[in-house]
Amino acid sequence: MWQSLPSHVSPFIIQTPWFALHWYGFMYVVAYVLIGALVAYRIRTESWLITRDQAVSLLLWSVVGLAVGARLGYAAFYEPTNFIQNPLLLIWPFERVSGGLAIVGLQGFSYHGGLVGIVVASLMACRRYRVKPLDIADLFLPAIPLGYAFGRIGNFLNGELYGRVTSVPWAMIFPTDPFYAPRHPSQLYEAMLEGVLIFSILWPLRRCRPFKGWMLAAYLVLYGFARFAVEFFREPDPQLGLIFGPLTMGQCLSAAMIIAGFVTGAVFFANHRRSSLHGEGRAA
Repeated sequence: MWQSLPSHVSPFIIQTPWFALHWYGFMYVVAYVLIGALVAYRIRTESWLITRDQAVSLLLWSVVGLAVGARLGYAAFYEPTNFIQNPLLLIWPFERVSGGLAIVGLQGFSYHGGLVGIVVASLMACRRYRVKPLDIADLFLPAIPLGYAFGRIGNFLNGELYGRVTSVPWAMIFPTDPFYAPRHPSQLYEAMLEGVLIFSILWPLRRCRPFKGWMLAAYLVLYGFARFAVEFFREPDPQLGLIFGPLTMGQCLSAAMIIAGFVTGAVFFANHRRSSLHGEGRAA
């Protein structure tokens, strides 16, 4: 029963010949609502120079940044040739079926592209609302990983991004797998590692601020390591396979995240130390 569980789960909440509503999209809505609720709780119970309305606006900006960045990132990192030959695929959510076209949604998103999109959109929003980007990072980042858990559960319900073939007792057979082989349920691994585990680390530390930007650095390093590890169990993208020895594209991008996290942390810590020393000099 466990092994065949994905075959008994429909990826659709609603499905008609001309319209389909996926659990995947619904899970992203749940994730954003949850993140918004956690951020609102922090604004209400902690000292922040950011209003709830500003936080909601920033969250909406991030939705746009995520959608655009994730789509462009997938095109750039995973299928550049295909999208160069047919750029309309970037915005074409239809698929031909008997009797016409069906709305199937945009096929293919990249987390790392979405992260870049969110950063760009957030910087633009911070400038518009005159709030400090590092304050926004410290406010939002402890809540965000829990949203990932729902996104990865959405991947599981959608029968996509499954793991590599394995003989472990908890392996599952996914109906979308052309080989119909037992595989790691890597979506659930990601939900636990990228979502629950990182949230359980960052959320209790949300009030801790040894220096500005430390939460951003910690998030980049933690997510990078979690994603790098789980990629050993996740099936590589068929159009790319392993691109650098035993490493996938996701691992290469995650390694870049880890490096960026350590560099960012070192720079922010150095700035903090420099400011502290200058402050002590003035006091003396």
